[in-house]
Amino acid sequence: MSLWSQSLREGVVAGSLGSLLSTAVLAVMGYRETGSAVAPTNAVSHWLWGNESLRAQRLSLRHTATGFITHHAASILWATLYARIYGYREKAKAPPRALAGGLATSAVAYCIDYTITPKRFTPGFEHRLSKPAMTATYGAMALGFALGAMALRESRGLRAGLEWAS
Repeated sequence: MSLWSQSLREGVVAGSLGSLLSTAVLAVMGYRETGSAVAPTNAVSHWLWGNESLRAQRLSLRHTATGFITHHAASILWATLYARIYGYREKAKAPPRALAGGLATSAVAYCIDYTITPKRFTPGFEHRLSKPAMTATYGAMALGFALGAMALRESRGLRAGLEWAS
């Protein structure tokens, strides 16, 4: 398997876990801070639908599905880039390093999202959530990235054990 293929596979697993955990935090924090569990996810779709997305409070295909798909794809992108640069190494999948890698990846994503990314393409949930809620969101993403990396380590170990036994 090529390094890019392996990185994409790892990016899909770790990025999906990062996306799901951070979306759960977005829902909890969104409900607490805006009265709508989907408002932060809806805001992500502002790149396509403009400012109406930043005010959308209800579940909808237009805003919620677009926002979730966009957030999910971005999470997979960040996890794939990390896997390609460093995460493909087996030692990067050990718990302390996987967590450090997840935190580093999430921190880089945050910095790029809010410094060099044009306003139209920022995540959008910054318009609906407080800074502590955003920190929790990026923290959940980091945890998902780490859990994905560790899960891949475990699955490799299991496959190696099965191959050895046969």
